[in-house]
Amino acid sequence: MPSLFAADDVPVMLTWQSADGQPHDARWWSASPAPRRVQAADDTMTADAAFRLASEGTGLVWQSDYHNARQLLQALGRRLDKRRGAPVTTMPDAFHRQRQLQVQRARTLGMVLIPVQPGYVVPLRRAPQLVEAATQAWGPLAEPALIPLRDLLGAIGAFEWRRNGVAVPALGAKVHPHYGVFAPTRAEYIDLLAQAPLPPQTRKAFDIGTGTGVLAAVLARRGIGEVVATDNHPAALACARENIAHLKLAKTVRVVEADLFPEGMADLIVCNPPWVPGKAGSALDSAVYDPDGRMLAGFLRGLAAHLSPQGEGWLVLSDIAERFGLRTREQLLAQIAEAGLTVRARLDARPSHGRARDATDPLHAARAAEVTSLWRLAAASPG
Repeated sequence: MPSLFAADDVPVMLTWQSADGQPHDARWWSASPAPRRVQAADDTMTADAAFRLASEGTGLVWQSDYHNARQLLQALGRRLDKRRGAPVTTMPDAFHRQRQLQVQRARTLGMVLIPVQPGYVVPLRRAPQLVEAATQAWGPLAEPALIPLRDLLGAIGAFEWRRNGVAVPALGAKVHPHYGVFAPTRAEYIDLLAQAPLPPQTRKAFDIGTGTGVLAAVLARRGIGEVVATDNHPAALACARENIAHLKLAKTVRVVEADLFPEGMADLIVCNPPWVPGKAGSALDSAVYDPDGRMLAGFLRGLAAHLSPQGEGWLVLSDIAERFGLRTREQLLAQIAEAGLTVRARLDARPSHGRARDATDPLHAARAAEVTSLWRLAAASPG
């Protein structure tokens, strides 16, 4: 069962008074930073007043109808959408502005708090049953807690994703993502892996940073007899193991905890690292943002030492960071060369996801031009 906190975490306790003056306290139950202060809120509070308090970092402990709390969250979102700021002229500026807005949005919307009793019972009118979704996301709850409504909605959405699954055409099956594990909703990078020519006599493969296990499953379905899938995130490890078992590939795919590479060598080593160098704002963000490009650099540096003779490393990477002005193609090629690697070939795919067609997206120009590539890398010949 997953756990939201480490065993040695010191609980953050929050106190407030209800409308009748009664004192209350509860544990902060979120991976996001706790608010500086909290106060009771209900239907008598206007959206403008709530927006001012939330923007100042005051948590609003909702005391009224649950669905009205959702309406308040939407009202706060509309007010945030109006704060676009002055136009920017370059793509790097547009990207950094968008990131700032996303951080501000998450922080402000995270101030609408729902009181929850042990067992994830919400003592509000018209509140949904949360126990199964919340327990899957965060483990059991044995004490009163305050949870951002945004987190609760995320857990409910993740529960539906996990229950219904995501269709993966390359597998002819569904993959079931867990809370906090990136869902394989973009087909182009999976299709690249499914179509690229395998190195001769590929008997063993590594999937580095497996997530849901989708790429490891594709490799196994392509006939590779032994696949080792690694990750260092507990939720990803549990998710990958469940998916591999569901796909009946447990005899072929072994999921192990490792920071990048497992022990030994392989004929094919695949990695789909986060595509954007930058700080992750949440656990889910870590599938998109790679702080200082550490995972990409670590994969490239360690690849040659783990490749068998004539083996290949497949780096699956979008050029979106280049289009955002966060990395150049020359820098990527220099990293590859400095790691003692050479490029055998590259396969490209254009995006098929909806955001590439959303002209209202401030980053539309970059997303529409994005190319995802599978780089076929090999150890460079000595000398």
